[in-house]
Amino acid sequence: MSAPFMSSEEYDERAHTLYNDARYDEALEVLREGLTLYPHAVELHIGVGYARLAREEFAWARRSFEEALVLDGEHEDALAGYGETLLRFGQTADAMRAFRRVLDLGYEDDLELMLQIGRALFRDGLAHEAREFFDVGARQAPESAEAVALVGFAQHRLGDDEGAIAALRRALHLDADNSEARIYLANLLYDRGELEASLYHLDRTAPEDHWEELGIWRLIELKKTIHRLRDDDPDVGRWEARLAELTGEPSAIDEMLAEIEQRAMEDAQVDARNQLELFGQMLAGLADNRHEVVLHRVVTGDGQRLDGTWEEIVAKMRDAATAWTGRPLHEFMMNEARRGFSLTGVVIPTGDAESFVRGSADAGLLRILK
Repeated sequence: MSAPFMSSEEYDERAHTLYNDARYDEALEVLREGLTLYPHAVELHIGVGYARLAREEFAWARRSFEEALVLDGEHEDALAGYGETLLRFGQTADAMRAFRRVLDLGYEDDLELMLQIGRALFRDGLAHEAREFFDVGARQAPESAEAVALVGFAQHRLGDDEGAIAALRRALHLDADNSEARIYLANLLYDRGELEASLYHLDRTAPEDHWEELGIWRLIELKKTIHRLRDDDPDVGRWEARLAELTGEPSAIDEMLAEIEQRAMEDAQVDARNQLELFGQMLAGLADNRHEVVLHRVVTGDGQRLDGTWEEIVAKMRDAATAWTGRPLHEFMMNEARRGFSLTGVVIPTGDAESFVRGSADAGLLRILK
C-alpha cells in the first residue's frame, strides 16, 4: 500500500523506477493509483502511455498520450510517445508531424529524446527519417558513443557501408564497451567477407551482450573455422548455452524437425552442385547454339547491371564481392541469404541460382529486368 499524501511527482518517480526495471504491470498500477488522486497530472498520463507501449497495448497507449496532450499540447515526451504509437498504426505522416513538433519546440539538445525518436523510426524501417534525429543527437553530443553508433546503423540501412563502418569504429573509440556497436560492426565485416576482423570484434563481446542469434551463430562458426575449436570445446559451449537461453531448450519434436531441415538443406546443396555441374555440361554441348540459352538481366542494389543465365548472374555477383571470388556458388548464396535475412527479415532460398535471384528480388535487394 502506498504511503499517504504522496505527490504526483513521487508517484511518477516510483513508476519510473519500476519501468526501468521492466516491471511494467507494477508501474502501471502505481500510475493508476496516482491518477485517481491527480487526474490532471500530465506526467502520470505520459507514464501510463509508455507503460502501455512496453506492454504492446498500442490503442491504450495512444489514448493516454492524447489525454496528456489535451492537458499540455507542447509536452515533448507526450509528443514523442504519441508519434511512436502513430507509427504502430501506420500513420507515418502524422507521426512525423509530432516528431518534428518536438524539434520546433527547441528540444534538439535533449539527446535521450532525439535518440528515442530516431530508434522508433528505425524500428519502423524509416532509416532516412531516423538518421535525421540520430544526426541531431550526434551533433549535440559528439562524444556520445551511442549517438555516433546509431548514425552508423542508419548509414548501413541506407546502403552506405563504408560510412557505417567508419561511424561504428568511431563509436568504439569513444566507448570500447559499447557492445551493440561492436556486434553490429562485426556483422557488417562478416557480410563483407572480412572474417578475421569480424571474429576480432565478436571475440571481444560476452554471451550476455547478445540478444539476437545471428552474431552468436557467426561467432561459433568463426571459432570453429579460424581457431579450429572442436564442437565440445568449453569456449564453444558457453556460446551455445547463450543460444539456448535465447531460443529456449528444444523439445524432442523441435530437434527432430531441425534434423529434417538440416538433411533437406544438405540435400538441396548437393542438388544445387549437381545442377551446376549438369549446367556446365549443357553449356559445353550448346556452345554452337547459344541463342537457345535464356538470358536474364538484373540490377543490383548499387546500380550494377548483370546479364546472363541465372547461374552466370550469381557468379558475377560473387566475383564482384572480392572476398568471395573463386569460392563455390552455393557457399556465396548461403552467405548472401544470411546477410539478406539480417537486413530484411526475408528468407532467401539457396537451392538453385534462379530461386536465389528471385528471392533476393522479393527481399528488395535487387531488381529483375528480364
